[in-house]
Amino acid sequence: MGLDTRLINLGLVIIALSGGLSSSSGGESIEDNDIMAAPVGRQLATLAGGCFWCIEAVYNMHKGVDKAISGYMGGPKENPTYEQVCTGSTGHAEVVQLTFDPSVVTYAELLEVFWKVHNPTQLNRQGNDVGTQYRSAIFYHDAEQQRIAELSKQAAVEAKLYADQIVTEISEASTFYPAEAYHQEYYKNNPSQGYCHAVVGPKVNKFKELFREKLKEDVLQDDSKRKCVMV
Repeated sequence: MGLDTRLINLGLVIIALSGGLSSSSGGESIEDNDIMAAPVGRQLATLAGGCFWCIEAVYNMHKGVDKAISGYMGGPKENPTYEQVCTGSTGHAEVVQLTFDPSVVTYAELLEVFWKVHNPTQLNRQGNDVGTQYRSAIFYHDAEQQRIAELSKQAAVEAKLYADQIVTEISEASTFYPAEAYHQEYYKNNPSQGYCHAVVGPKVNKFKELFREKLKEDVLQDDSKRKCVMV
């Protein structure tokens, strides 16, 4: 989404939160900003696939993922703000950094979802969201992740998941800057917001349909309750 569209959509949210939150930089706006090092027994994964609201919403529902934090990575600009990243001039991509339990879900399994919940054939865009900040990218944290990412991309190509060429970049992870607090769990907190309803929701539903066995138990329970109410 472009700068004007999302800033308009977020205007009321920012105003409501401005009394208690800092938006001067991504890294200062949430309490848990020291997440470049994974806790013992956990690993990090950092992925970019268009608007971070979409990717975060999907992986927050994924079994084995402890948390999914929206943020920025890939450019030289230090402590970028959302407004700066939206201009496309910082070099950063909108990313989601996952902390996951490898005994529950593997890095390769996370990438299997990644290829199917966004369109990796669109260069520097995702749907109507245009700019390098919306590029498709995998930021690996070590040599093993690089190896797995390259094999996973090749497997997606050989499986002919898409008719067009996959343009996803595979790059070494750099400094991760958490996005402002109002971006975190945005879909969960604003499911009826226009963009969430039109763009994020369909991606979440696609994930649920294709990977139901990967859903967290509380997500399955919520879905069951919702179906019961509808009946």
